Amino acid sequence: MAAAVHPAPARATADPAPPARTGFEERVLFSAAQDGPPGEYSCFRIPAVVAGPDPGTVLAFAEGRKGNCGDATDIDVVLKRSADGGRTWGPLRTVDEGDGDTHGNPAPVVDRATGRVVLVTTYNKGRRDAANCDVPCDRTPHTQFSDDAGAHWSPPRDVTDSLRPRGWNSWYATGPGHGVQLAHGPHRGRLVVGINAESHDGTRGTANHAALALSDDGGRHWRLGAVDTHRIAADGTYRQMPSELTLAERTDGAVYVNGREQNGTDLGHRDDAVSQDGGETFTAPFRALPDLAAPMVQGSVTALRPGRWLLSAPADPDRRRTMTIRSSYDQGRTWESAELGARVTADWSGYSDLAVVSPGTAGLLYEAGKGNARDEIRFARFTEEWLGPRTGPGATTPDRGTDGRDGAGRADRAHAYVLGGARPVGGRWGGALSFDGVDDAVRLPYRDALPLGERDFTAALWFRGGTAARAEQPLLWLGGVGGAPQVTLRWEPAERRVSGQVTAVAGPGPGRTATVRAGVGPPGDGRWHFVALRRGGGRLTLTVDDGSSWVADVPGSVSRGSTFGAYLGQKPDARAFLAGDLDDVRVYGRRLPDGQVAEVRAGREAGRAVVWLPLDGVRGAFPTRPFP
Repeated sequence: MAAAVHPAPARATADPAPPARTGFEERVLFSAAQDGPPGEYSCFRIPAVVAGPDPGTVLAFAEGRKGNCGDATDIDVVLKRSADGGRTWGPLRTVDEGDGDTHGNPAPVVDRATGRVVLVTTYNKGRRDAANCDVPCDRTPHTQFSDDAGAHWSPPRDVTDSLRPRGWNSWYATGPGHGVQLAHGPHRGRLVVGINAESHDGTRGTANHAALALSDDGGRHWRLGAVDTHRIAADGTYRQMPSELTLAERTDGAVYVNGREQNGTDLGHRDDAVSQDGGETFTAPFRALPDLAAPMVQGSVTALRPGRWLLSAPADPDRRRTMTIRSSYDQGRTWESAELGARVTADWSGYSDLAVVSPGTAGLLYEAGKGNARDEIRFARFTEEWLGPRTGPGATTPDRGTDGRDGAGRADRAHAYVLGGARPVGGRWGGALSFDGVDDAVRLPYRDALPLGERDFTAALWFRGGTAARAEQPLLWLGGVGGAPQVTLRWEPAERRVSGQVTAVAGPGPGRTATVRAGVGPPGDGRWHFVALRRGGGRLTLTVDDGSSWVADVPGSVSRGSTFGAYLGQKPDARAFLAGDLDDVRVYGRRLPDGQVAEVRAGREAGRAVVWLPLDGVRGAFPTRPFP
């Protein structure tokens, strides 16, 4: 059995909860500096947490990585236990020693009938350098259990024959993160854990698999349940790769599954699926969640109570930072957007897992750091009071684009959210909105017409720069951020110019970017400036006031694979905001000829628009939650 090693007190982090709200406490639970003899562990990664069988017991698992912080190094599965709901913690324990190999991807689940804690993990042969496991990578699932709330553990047992079909020969992963025991319906008592795998034919990857592992006898025996397979084309592209699955049970017994999406052509970095038969099958293939802003990273779902579910994931759609808790009030059918979520930290942050540690209180175990998301693993306790009450969409402004209507022609989606406090001012044509450069933005709710794909397009607007404008000033942003597919219009006040940018992806390769620039007056000149960016005929053309310039276009889709955002006055990662005014913002799903651009500049209609935001007024109240 594993013995305790060198306990060390947990220390508070330097990034506590926002002081305006109570009900939050946090500490560093795992770090190389505080856990184990000096130099034993290089880092701790891959958190998993469950509420134990006894009241107040919480079990926090992680990978203790030796030699380096690589994914295929010598890795132990380690544990810390709490008996008071996560307020204080015992010493580090080794649950499963790597002994030179990689033992990880902890996926714990508790059988509430017997009190047994079952832990499912994955093994592969370790290596001394920091490189990844060779492809194809032979990885095998194992299980072990504890009958005394995690104090002692059985030896690990190989369950490859039960849970890994022969063709799943390239990659295999359990969890990571908690599984669930079903509490409703005919399969009550069943244990369910998420797994994902890949297949390889000896020359290339051929398929991705997302699946559920099932046990009906408290974890003694396991079998494969629901499977969703996505084929990989000969050119290396695939529609989806649902992976690192997190689970929750709805009150009707359905199993909700939310996963990380990795480089699929479908739009979004997260996807989900549902099983209505206790995890035996999925009712439909996984669907992508294009407007759930998150980077490509593992996340976690749990039910704080039936009427409020929680999702933990970084809110930055490009990089692993800004850990945020988002709520769902319909058991995972929809999730609130990032700006309405509760921010845990602005630091770098990565993998996470959630558990309900007492009624109305959740525990979050997550990777974080001031300089790197791998610096440490923190544990945060927070209440529903800290999360705050349900917040509505707040202020809106009308969208007059005909594609702003839903599929039945109703105008119930014909609006955009006004965030932060952008205020009405006089515009070039009627009213306009003024942005403060701090947290003001306008966000369009996602609809299928917004992504422009491979189409030609025209994006046009009027802007007036503020005197306090500095550095990057986003005017219009459609798509992802960083190297992801996107269309952007930005004002660059220091250079006295406007830039239009397209990043497009074609086939399996990385995106290519084309940027076109045109001059504009000095900051604070008090003038309204007309801007139009057009794609078509192999060119990317930018018109600013009376001048135009163009560059060669790059082929491919400007909205593929990445999280999708449609913003005015804000960069999707919330790292830049406009200080200035916007008016009459339009997007057309075609390249307008010069004559129609002149019509748009004159404030007249130019046919059907994907988006038309006159910005003539604001309806409703502004959200009370600060922007993350």
